[in-house]
Amino acid sequence: MIGLNTELRERHEQNNPVRIGLIGAGQMGVDVVAQITMMKGIDIPVIADVNLPRAREAFGIAGLKGDVVETDSAAEADAAVAAGKRVCTDDFRVVTAMKRVEVMLEATGMPDVGARAAMLAARNGQQLAMMNVETDITVGPLLSWYAAQKGVLYALAAGDEPAACKELYDFADALGFTIVAAGKGKNNPLDRHAKPTDEAWAKEAARRGLNPNMLIEFVDGSKTMIEMAAVSNATGLVPDVRGMHGPRTSRDKLHETFALKEHGGVLDRAGVVDYGIGGVHPGVFLVVTTDHPRLRQALVYRDMGHGPYYTLFRPYHLCSIEVPLTCAMLAIRGKSSMQPMNRLVSEVFAVAKQDLRAGDVLDGIGGCSFYALIDKYETAKTENLLPIGLANGARLLRAVGQDTPIRYDDVDLCESSTVLLLRRLQDRWTAGRIDERELLESLDAVELG
Repeated sequence: MIGLNTELRERHEQNNPVRIGLIGAGQMGVDVVAQITMMKGIDIPVIADVNLPRAREAFGIAGLKGDVVETDSAAEADAAVAAGKRVCTDDFRVVTAMKRVEVMLEATGMPDVGARAAMLAARNGQQLAMMNVETDITVGPLLSWYAAQKGVLYALAAGDEPAACKELYDFADALGFTIVAAGKGKNNPLDRHAKPTDEAWAKEAARRGLNPNMLIEFVDGSKTMIEMAAVSNATGLVPDVRGMHGPRTSRDKLHETFALKEHGGVLDRAGVVDYGIGGVHPGVFLVVTTDHPRLRQALVYRDMGHGPYYTLFRPYHLCSIEVPLTCAMLAIRGKSSMQPMNRLVSEVFAVAKQDLRAGDVLDGIGGCSFYALIDKYETAKTENLLPIGLANGARLLRAVGQDTPIRYDDVDLCESSTVLLLRRLQDRWTAGRIDERELLESLDAVELG
């Protein structure tokens, strides 16, 4: 990010701001809009949300002035922006079809919408900034590859824990450290069976001004699994055990906790993703080691301890607030802050939150039907486990007991889902059963209207 402030100032002086098209005007999206009001050289002239009044209100809440035009036409939206007006719409396809949008920012958290928006934006030459980690851990490798074929970039947004972890990872990897563990702190109490309909959690969500499902996604641990899967898929680090360890620890004990068992820690192997409960949130961390005797001595002099494990700690992650920097990096430098590799390393799958009956229809992440756990992609594939990104709307063909993983053959999936089609293509690509030419032709043929 060094020097990005100067580059943004230059765009401001040229009256050529980086123009972002925002899809999703929830809490996170509105925070992004508010943040750009404090910045130079960057703007959000158009917002899409299924709740049209909410899209319009986002401009006002953020403090952005000017006339706001409602439209369902990309051409009208472009004309309004050219005239100095702002645009709101209830159709995300307006944003992805606009010529005056450089960066499409997806913030809905809905895998199917995220997948469709990313593909449409890539086809139109827009850079892809994704706050939608749920889409990323389902079909991120495919979307990133497709974006590259269209001459644009795919990026997970700065500020959320995955990108903050990746920032530390890149630093340590460039210096040649051996990376033992990457992780985040979890602040909410862990309750796997929490539901948005629970009176206590509904009241807590109202107190915080949150959608109850968003709160439950954190409380039941699903969000932690999703976030660390994104780190895994971008770095190659793996979960040490199903669901990760999640030990109680503190910032000053991280290098002792996330050490190999033979050295008093919890890990069976190095090179893992995990999380800590206790005095770690809102930070993210890396535990590293080196076998170079001179460097171990130098690290003592730098107050890093006597090893063999050392903690690199970022004490904050400014989700939403840092996101405009990713958009600026994409538009100005042509650089992505974080993207998955060309295959999934980890899978996040659905586990029954309560006893489920045949005929039940699964709801979404943070709902009443399931919570999420992480495991290696190969393990989940062998066990035929259902990715959470495909679970919403699936109908159970048989009963599944509480705390039992839900499998593909337990459900009738929503065949009209774009993300399901993309996931099937991605799995075939990973298995080597489709070449890149055929893959590109298949993706170009996907109807996204």
